[in-house]
Amino acid sequence: MRVLLLGSGGREHALSWKISESSILEELFIAPGNAGTKNHGKNINLSVNDFEGIKAFIIENAIDIVVVGPEDPLVNGIADFFEADEALAKVAVVGPNKEAAQLEGSKDFAKEFMRRHNIPTAKYATFTKDTLEAGYAFLDAMKSPYVLKADGLAAGKGVLILEDLDEAKAELKNMLADAKFGEASSRVVIEQFLDGVELSCFVITDGDAYKILPEAKDYKRIGEGDKGLNTGGMGAVSPVPFANPTFLDKIKNQVIIPTVKGLKADGIKYKGFIFFGLINVKNEPYVIEYNCRMGDPETEVVIPRLKSDILDLFEGVATNTLSERDVQFDERSASTVMMVSGGYPEKYQKGKQIFGLNSITDSIVFHAGTTPDGPVVSTSGGRVLAVTSYGKDLKTALKKSYESVGKIEFENAFFRRDIGHDVL
Repeated sequence: MRVLLLGSGGREHALSWKISESSILEELFIAPGNAGTKNHGKNINLSVNDFEGIKAFIIENAIDIVVVGPEDPLVNGIADFFEADEALAKVAVVGPNKEAAQLEGSKDFAKEFMRRHNIPTAKYATFTKDTLEAGYAFLDAMKSPYVLKADGLAAGKGVLILEDLDEAKAELKNMLADAKFGEASSRVVIEQFLDGVELSCFVITDGDAYKILPEAKDYKRIGEGDKGLNTGGMGAVSPVPFANPTFLDKIKNQVIIPTVKGLKADGIKYKGFIFFGLINVKNEPYVIEYNCRMGDPETEVVIPRLKSDILDLFEGVATNTLSERDVQFDERSASTVMMVSGGYPEKYQKGKQIFGLNSITDSIVFHAGTTPDGPVVSTSGGRVLAVTSYGKDLKTALKKSYESVGKIEFENAFFRRDIGHDVL
């Protein structure tokens, strides 16, 4: 099979690493890719949202299947673009269409979907600038802390958790009336705060059948002890120790099955990954959010634990034969520690040369924000590298990841030293 993978982060490096092992792969292209993906296929200088450019490349290179890594092109309707184009209609897309991608693209859409299909989630209401006063009244009736979510995609910055009522009202006005997050906050979902421990679950589906992938827990805050600003993720572990078979069974029956069946009942065609952002509240799972693609850095621990041929699964999605495909997991634990640019998630510098990559033997280094320049690899993003290791248990896996992190250097590199400590 000839495959085009869209994206340039750690998630895409992990996917390209796994796709490159497939027995049915003929050639792999990654657009635009990074310094790590070029070791598994050919990087192509194309933007993930340049649908016309992608079309021309697919026709010229006889691509059979397109795997969409990030959410942006999905929410922008890349699957619909393919379906509507005669020249592309036979090319399979692993990723949902625009309507289905609203599960991630609109918090209100996702909440309404969960309400309709009795999927456990926090109580909520949605407001616009025309209903700002009603929003204030809704906040008055709630207990702190207050959770405000921009309805649309806001690059991971659209969620505010506030302790003070007056501050919550001020931020609601900022989001709705003053367009704090632009078009993304033209509607705001206010929801009840749920107190518990978060984890992520993933399935791949062809719209009928689904396969559950290993679960993971990621660490969003920049500072140790989960303090400081939110980031795209500072590390992850899999499996999640508190997610015992009983709890995972609850997730399957109360969340996963109703979601897959609900999409079908609503006439929404969904092909690809579904990411369930969950919270464990007194041993009951609640959905915080859906994503219409794999998470990052969770992919960097979930995909290494997948023993099956991933391209075989993608072919199952494309041909509606996923039920016939086999999914097997590596029993070992996996951990990943993110190395980030100093200053991230605020201002940081790019173009710092990375040293020590060739000295790593006990871990897999997935590139997230890197760029190649001949033999030299330099930083090109806030999150730079995800250092992933296997172990007989999480403690062993984490020890290996941190030993490998210690061998890699770039100017102002930063990483959290407490990934996984809360669940050990």
